[in-house]
Amino acid sequence: MISLKSPREIEAMEKSGAVLAGMHVGLRSIIKPGISSWEIEEFARHYFNEHGAIAAQIGFEGYKYATCVSVNDEICHGFPRKNLVLKNGDLVKVDTVVNLDGAFSDSCWSYAVGKPDKEVRDLMAVTHKALYMGIDQCVIGNRIGDIGAVIQHYTEDEHGYGDVREFVGHGIGPTMHEDPMVPHYGEHGHGVRLREGMTITVEPMINTGTWEADTSDPSGWLAKTADGSLSCQYEHTLVITKDGPKILTSQDPEGDAKYLYDDNYIKYFNEATKEFK
Repeated sequence: MISLKSPREIEAMEKSGAVLAGMHVGLRSIIKPGISSWEIEEFARHYFNEHGAIAAQIGFEGYKYATCVSVNDEICHGFPRKNLVLKNGDLVKVDTVVNLDGAFSDSCWSYAVGKPDKEVRDLMAVTHKALYMGIDQCVIGNRIGDIGAVIQHYTEDEHGYGDVREFVGHGIGPTMHEDPMVPHYGEHGHGVRLREGMTITVEPMINTGTWEADTSDPSGWLAKTADGSLSCQYEHTLVITKDGPKILTSQDPEGDAKYLYDDNYIKYFNEATKEFK
């Protein structure tokens, strides 16, 4: 069953999303060569505690951590690890869910460590743009398939990357995972029709190689690219409104899709991310 959220529920989710977005902004200053992925976990826990929020992933189906921290060929669901020290050029994905007073928000962001090479920067730029291209389809009357179709065409047909199939977006609030499922591949005009008040995540996971995932890790959680290629992910929680999609986890409301339709988007993105502190 798909739930349509009231204005009160949407306002609460926006407050939750602001906490989550603030945590991601804070990570920009600590992700650098020499830190462990466990330090990311500690930062997130402290930030949520300071803002009166709950790290909703802890305890979810037995998961023990506030964050998923996945590096390089790890697609998603990587455990934060004290012995995983980040190196110059690594590509790190940090995914987490926040519960603030019963309102949930979900967002993953990718970070380059130190000075990323062109392969990393290009993958980040394409995945970042794919996120917003998918969100742009989130209008009343469109269908779920319209979201996946534009993402798949842009990432696979235009750039030759692999668009992961095994993991998808989803409805959210007042629980972590709800209907509808939101694949990042598909066909225009197929799937559930989007309605005002629906709250969903769009979260493409894009690989430089095959779209296939290896889920054989003994942990039962970690997924890697089947061919060892790099993987990137960006995710927002949003609500469908009569005025179009409203991003509830925005880190920069004024500049979310600044260069979305500019032919020089990748160049701009690369310049902005070529060196992280």
